[in-house]
Amino acid sequence: MPCWMRSRARGKVQQLSTEPVNWQELEKKVFMQTFKRNALTLVRGSGVKVWDDRGREYLDFVSGIAVNSLGHCHPVMVNALIKQAKMLTHVSNLFYTIPQLQLAELLVKSSCLDRVFLANSGAEAVEGAIKLARRYGKLRLNGAYEVITTTNSFHGRTLATTAATGQDKFQEPYTPLPTGFVNVRYNDIEAIKRATTRLTCAVMLEPIQGEGGVNVPDDDYLKKVRAWCDEKGLLLILDEVQTGIGRTGSLYAYQQYGAEPDIMALAKGLGSGIPIGAFLAKEKACVFKQGEHGGTFVGNPLMSAAAYAVLKFIIDKDIPGYAAEMGTLLAGGLIRLKEKYAIVKDVRGKGLLLAMGFKDDISLDIMQKCMDRGLLVNNVKPDAIRLMPPLIVSEKDISQALHILDNVLKEREQDGKEK
Repeated sequence: MPCWMRSRARGKVQQLSTEPVNWQELEKKVFMQTFKRNALTLVRGSGVKVWDDRGREYLDFVSGIAVNSLGHCHPVMVNALIKQAKMLTHVSNLFYTIPQLQLAELLVKSSCLDRVFLANSGAEAVEGAIKLARRYGKLRLNGAYEVITTTNSFHGRTLATTAATGQDKFQEPYTPLPTGFVNVRYNDIEAIKRATTRLTCAVMLEPIQGEGGVNVPDDDYLKKVRAWCDEKGLLLILDEVQTGIGRTGSLYAYQQYGAEPDIMALAKGLGSGIPIGAFLAKEKACVFKQGEHGGTFVGNPLMSAAAYAVLKFIIDKDIPGYAAEMGTLLAGGLIRLKEKYAIVKDVRGKGLLLAMGFKDDISLDIMQKCMDRGLLVNNVKPDAIRLMPPLIVSEKDISQALHILDNVLKEREQDGKEK
């Protein structure tokens, strides 16, 4: 018997209980209490639907926070994982691997960028983009290191990306934060100009602010920022972690605004459920030298193979075009509900990244009432819900979701009148 088996045999092995497990109570005992979860334990998913541990079905218009681009357990992603898992899962970047390079080539060919670095998450992708910009500033801009970002932005949960994020609630627990970030008002080119100094190396923006409430800028905002960066010799970083990979109706959101980035961060929908990120850059910005950035798991064959299969399917089947059509359908239905109910303030977004704003802070109640009726939405702000279904959502799914939301808004408005 191997030594590890003998030592285990001598120890006390806790017997697993055969009693039904209360998973939500278990989470309270064993998990760090950082997440504010809904009282729902999901165990299975297929397409646009998920099921809880009691067998109840839900229409999922959260899709893992805009992650499950092809829905739950899409065969393209699942088959790629199975095939690669039987061949090679991880060897590190001390060696070349084929899936990594296939994915990198596809990302470069499908974008305006020239080179790519694969990461494990959106936060890592943005962190890498920041490091690249600061390295560029050190080498090409006389040591400039500051990055201008915007209020209500969200760029990740690492210390640097938290410092870049323009929301106090994310920053306050970790002050003092790393320096080098200047927050200015979103959709305000003059604010960026005023904040630019000799220390500025880059401007970093979300084409549409996701976690900030699905805030859509003016059509010419990104173009103006691009022109300012060109004038001052700054890098433009676009954080497309949420807007990229077809979410807004084009493969990348920058394509709708006519403003090419120098660096772009991706994640979420790139793997349709598997954890992977990437940041890409134009040749002029690719200033990293060997050893200046890295990661043990980044671009491992397993995740790369799955992401390659997902991205190729999305491109080959023109999923962004389909998402644009379904987004128009969903937005139209939401606008009709706005016209019907006085409690709705506005509808905003692009493609299948949409929000419904309310005149009062009722989004938590709306979200819970939707969940009770079998529809999952996200209360992204106290006065707004966010809808981000899988990009493969059907007209039938949208009709069902609108019907549920209609009933929820009717009940809420009636409750308000009775009070």
